[in-house]
Amino acid sequence: MNHPTPKTPSINKPPRLVAAGSTLALLLLLLPLVGLVERAPWSRMWTLLTSTSALTALRLSLIVSSAAIVLVVLLGFPLAWLLARSTFRGQRIVRALVLLPMVLPPVVGGTALLFALGRRGFVGSALDRWFGITLLGTTTAAVLAAAFVALPFFVTTVEAALREADSDIEEAAATLGASPGFIMRRITLPHIKGSLVAGLALAWARALGEFGATITFAGNRAGKTRTLPLEIFLALESDPDAAIALSLVLVAVSLGVLLVTRNRWLPR
Repeated sequence: MNHPTPKTPSINKPPRLVAAGSTLALLLLLLPLVGLVERAPWSRMWTLLTSTSALTALRLSLIVSSAAIVLVVLLGFPLAWLLARSTFRGQRIVRALVLLPMVLPPVVGGTALLFALGRRGFVGSALDRWFGITLLGTTTAAVLAAAFVALPFFVTTVEAALREADSDIEEAAATLGASPGFIMRRITLPHIKGSLVAGLALAWARALGEFGATITFAGNRAGKTRTLPLEIFLALESDPDAAIALSLVLVAVSLGVLLVTRNRWLPR
């Protein structure tokens, strides 16, 4: 007599506790977004987004985030290369310093920038005394604040790509007499171009949404340092509908960046 083979429970089926916890976690992430969408003034959306103050803040945000990304690439790529391809004393400390802005409260980062580059800071006072340069209240200060918080996203993404890249081709090219510059341009960069784009996109989105370090270090001057997040903060007091409309713009941009670049910074 044949007995039915007992069914083996699927290891991919989550336990009830895991399913319940996951559902609650998703609700915690989703409910604020639903609140924004439900409260959004859809009938006035275009008017709110095209107001003079909103357009000024948006234009400044694009300028600041784009300039910050240029700075991030110029400083971040050499640092990512150093961390991925070299071994040196204090490497763990350097990597921890790179990651620090990710976990540091932005207002603390802004305070640190203020006491380093502000008029009374050890660097800022020298700039003011020797060259007459004052950063506070300038767009340059907003760019520095945005670059400070965005740099880790680019460095960690590119470092991971450089570590995973097959170095055998680079070594073969070097053996055949290729210069380091040639190897970089024709082999390394094309191989990691996807991760470069992902790192740029993540860093740009972080720079675009920066608030705490900007308002603490650069200030809140219309047309100079009042980026979109700062405009949202002010609008919460005077025009909540405008704050919601501008918030949805940043949510859409951030979500789009994450969806497009997901496979470059998370496993499939």
